[in-house]
Amino acid sequence: MTDALPLAATVDPAHRLDIEALATYLEQHLDGFAGPLEYSRFSGGQSNPTYLLTTPSRRYVLRRKPAGQLLPSAHAIDREYRVLSALRDTEVPVPEVFCYCSDASVIGSEFYVMACVDGHVNWQSRLPDATPAQRSAMFDELNRVMAALHRLDVSALGLDDYGAKGNYFVRQIKRWTHQYRASETQRIESMERLIEWLPAHVPASERVSVVHGDFRIDNVIFDPVEPRIVAVLDWELSTLGDPLADFSYLCLAWHLPADGFRGLGPIDDAQLQALGIPLERDFVERYCERAGVPAVSEAEWNFYLAYNLFRGVGILQGIMKRAIDGNASSRHAREAGGRAAQLADVAWRCAERAMAS
Repeated sequence: MTDALPLAATVDPAHRLDIEALATYLEQHLDGFAGPLEYSRFSGGQSNPTYLLTTPSRRYVLRRKPAGQLLPSAHAIDREYRVLSALRDTEVPVPEVFCYCSDASVIGSEFYVMACVDGHVNWQSRLPDATPAQRSAMFDELNRVMAALHRLDVSALGLDDYGAKGNYFVRQIKRWTHQYRASETQRIESMERLIEWLPAHVPASERVSVVHGDFRIDNVIFDPVEPRIVAVLDWELSTLGDPLADFSYLCLAWHLPADGFRGLGPIDDAQLQALGIPLERDFVERYCERAGVPAVSEAEWNFYLAYNLFRGVGILQGIMKRAIDGNASSRHAREAGGRAAQLADVAWRCAERAMAS
């Protein structure tokens, strides 16, 4: 994590830490830790609250579950800690993790502590502060790191049981339909159509790799000087699954507006080329070469996009429900959750393109 991520001016009561209990725990479980300890909360993110911990000699980052009633299987802090530990010495750059605490009595929930990684986080896909050459290099680096993740040997990482193998889309569609229904606050017609359409159009071929689940430009830290990723963040949704499902999530940037979704749109090919950002088809082709994945048909690609947007609707609906219940992680939760219907409409347009092709 990094100072490039915004810090909240104050920590609201629902997200305060028992600093004395935390310091006592870290003195016993974190080598080299020495107080006094201070903390502040990062204001970005809609899921697991994240904090900067500061001591006289070092800075750390803490991730915890949100307070309050949560959906089953959501906010899996232990899984984040496990996958970060497994990826430590791979081509995929991740923060070093130090300790995981399952004892909710320490600060009120499970948590883990990792290194604070210095660098730059980009919040807009168009990278307005970069030159065309820098944008080209940074998008290529996103492509390279994602392909590196999907090439990793699951067994060698000790992650054979990190998720079920096979029927990935069937399980994920079922899961996110359940999560959506559990959080539903309004009827969204496009979502109803997707819930019926997606299970009937699952691609015949599925591959298995570690998938991040939320790989996008604002979930990575770039080196302060070079167009090089130094850490991939936010592994809450990681599992074993189809790499093309994971990669197509990154490619949603080409299909979503900049306003509200941090996408690239509305934009045409000439504008992309002028900015130094690759065309989607070229970006996909380069990834397939790097990851050793065969090219996909237009119908399959639009299924992948529709699936990821459908999943995004489920996530936004969960954010809205937490906002209504009063235990959201971000003060912008209600605004974000209110975009669920718009996202569902974009997803259904992808499904229509899949059917047309």
